[in-house]
Amino acid sequence: MSNELAIGIWERQKDKFKHIWYNFSRNKLSVIGLVIVILVILLALLAPYVTPYPEHAAEFVDFGNTMKMPNSSYIFGTDIVGRDIFTRIIFAFRYSLLMGIVVIGLAAPPGVLAGLVAGYYKGTKIDTVIMRITDVFLAIPPLILALAITSILKPSMLNAMIAVTLMWWPWYARLIYGIASSLQNEFFVQAAEVTGASTFHILFREILPNCVSSIFTKMTLDMGFVIIMGASLSFVGLGAQPPTPDLGSMVADGAKYMPDQWWMTLFPALAIIIVVLGFNLMGDGLRDVLAIEEV
Repeated sequence: MSNELAIGIWERQKDKFKHIWYNFSRNKLSVIGLVIVILVILLALLAPYVTPYPEHAAEFVDFGNTMKMPNSSYIFGTDIVGRDIFTRIIFAFRYSLLMGIVVIGLAAPPGVLAGLVAGYYKGTKIDTVIMRITDVFLAIPPLILALAITSILKPSMLNAMIAVTLMWWPWYARLIYGIASSLQNEFFVQAAEVTGASTFHILFREILPNCVSSIFTKMTLDMGFVIIMGASLSFVGLGAQPPTPDLGSMVADGAKYMPDQWWMTLFPALAIIIVVLGFNLMGDGLRDVLAIEEV
């Protein structure tokens, strides 16, 4: 009997996935975004094997090939010390994805928790304290706050992650607060309270499951914004430090030699655009599909 139950659950989940994929695949732009994201992830994971000069991602100098225009040997050209720009862009995808995953992975849990607690206790002192702190963070432009934090700390990729994380959690708190406060008077929440369910049970077993689709969608959309934020910090020298390949610092280094050595800036900038576009298109598709599923 247990095997039959497990098979039945598996079949239902498989049918649900097929239904979600069908709705998602109807949006061609979302499918393009998914393909871009998968391709970028694969390139990042396989960077040492798919790049022509993997040694150029570390400390490397070849003054005999400095500032070469795109050619058959260097399809994106070389930089001021002779490193292959294509190779460094592929390796830079690793750090961009790492930035997004770490920041969102650290910012989402405390933001979701704060939003759940404040939303459930809406109208109380707990709500007031949590949401006023959130409003203080939201009142400061994100990039300005990140720049202020990283300027105090030693410039590095780790400190850039810390800075972006500290200014990213309020957005999750605000999102979940709106959902939780609208659910606190729903019948299923009141029923749980009447039966003596604990606050932990109500928050994480009754309210949180109704927020999962919104959280997942926002995390997908935020990947692009976090990557832009990390590139912006690197552009001004407060992110990843040389010789680490980073898209923002590559754009900044190439900008000094515009317009003659245009390839040094153009290709890293296009890489940022493509990655961000991929996550945004995929996130838009997921948002539409999950909205349909909730109806």
